[in-house]
Parts: sequence; structure tokens; C-alpha cells
Amino acid sequence: MNITQLFNVANLFVLPFWALMILLPNWKVTRRVMESYIPFVPLAGAYLYLFITSITPENAQALSNPQLADIARFFADETDAATGWIHFLVMDLFVGRFIYLEGQKTGIWTIHSLTLCLFAGPLGVLSHIFTVWITKAIFPQSETKLSVES
Repeated sequence: MNITQLFNVANLFVLPFWALMILLPNWKVTRRVMESYIPFVPLAGAYLYLFITSITPENAQALSNPQLADIARFFADETDAATGWIHFLVMDLFVGRFIYLEGQKTGIWTIHSLTLCLFAGPLGVLSHIFTVWITKAIFPQSETKLSVES
């Protein structure tokens, strides 16, 4: 499998997990799948493979003391860009999983935050934090246990 194929497979691989969390959040299959770490093993494996094959002594030195110009040069290479992209896929899915599980545990609505997380991970996190804060403000006496602290 070449880098382009691995990149394409990784992009497609994450979509069912996002679809389950966003479209079928209360389905028991969704809960079982997302409580597992299994979705992350193939992605992290792909990342590990790309990371190992993309690191050179020059890259390692540049990444150990990152400068914007060095990072830009690093990602100009397709293998390095695919490595970075799969890093985003893994981390965004992991954060999305956290948001999903928090929503399942607390009853807080998460669809908007998960959708944002799918397309722009940090905005999904921010959305979830604001949703928790707003929910706490509107329903301060709620018996819902909110585990994301303000």
C-alpha cells in the first residue's frame, strides 16, 4: 500500500465511528464500540509506520526545536504530511470519543460538539466546554453529574 492509499484508507476508516457517535449516539452498538480502544489501534499503527518511515536525523532535529519554517518544510513531503494528517485523525477521534462518552454519562447534548470536532477538533472541544458551562448555569440543581469542571 502506498502513502496515498494509506492516507485515503485512514480518512475513510474514521467515518463510521463519527457517524455512530453523531447519528446513533444511544444505540448500544455505538456505546460498545466507542467504549473500546479498538478504533485507535489501526490508526495508531498506521501513524507509527508513517512516523518511523518519515523520521530522518534532520527531521528529528527540526522537530526537537520546532521553528515554523522547519515545520512547513517537514510537511511539504507527502509522507510527512500523511503522518501529520493521521495524527490529527487519531487525536480528533480520541477527543470526539471523550466528548461522546461524557455526553452519555452526563446526559449533555453533544451532537454539535462532535460535528465540530470531526471537522475542526479544537472547536469541538471548545463547544463541549461551553455546552457544559451553559448547562451547569441553566440547570444548577440538576442531578446530572458533570465531570468536565469549569
